[in-house]
Amino acid sequence: MYMNIDKSWKSKLKYEFQKDYFSHLITFLKLEYQQQLVFPPKALIFNAFNQCDFQTLKVVILGQDPYHNEYQAHGLSFSVPDGINIPPSLKNIFKEIKCDLGNDIPSTGNLIRWANQGVLLLNSILTVREGLAGSHREKGWGRFTDSIIELISREKRNVVFILWGSYANKKKKIIDSSKHLVIESSHPSPFSAYRGFFGSKPFSRCNDYLKFHKKKVINW
Repeated sequence: MYMNIDKSWKSKLKYEFQKDYFSHLITFLKLEYQQQLVFPPKALIFNAFNQCDFQTLKVVILGQDPYHNEYQAHGLSFSVPDGINIPPSLKNIFKEIKCDLGNDIPSTGNLIRWANQGVLLLNSILTVREGLAGSHREKGWGRFTDSIIELISREKRNVVFILWGSYANKKKKIIDSSKHLVIESSHPSPFSAYRGFFGSKPFSRCNDYLKFHKKKVINW
């Protein structure tokens, strides 16, 4: 499987790619893509890294695994391509942005505009079989993306990590909160958004922190 990933990340992750677990993961994915309908398309597995290089990264928004319905997943957490109906969790994210910052709710759920400003839209699991949420959870992606979070925490300073929901919140333990900002709340899903996501103001808190550290704020 061709490793279509930005050179800034490829150089940082070259030793991770050589580990046995990652080799097993790639072997699994080759067969899975041959025999099943898997999302996102192979060319977009590492889209989050290709849209946000290591040098410009200043915010990480952590999701769980890709959308598992056709046409939705394109390698960016919470995001869908132009022309695709906005999923419920993303609708709630946009509602919180409007309450937090006053921004109008956009007509598209494509978040590539965030990624291009330095927001890494990272799913913990980067692939999924059609209709089966979490189907690739135990295949090695978790170890890989934990190594990404640890790398960012170790080598960068003053990054904002936005963790929504209990699954993402568990990643706090591998982030050095003495030199980064960690923003936690419940998940924006309709099942949990009213238990702490709404009103948490993650977007203004993020921008206030970036501004304090003399970084350009995100146009949410």
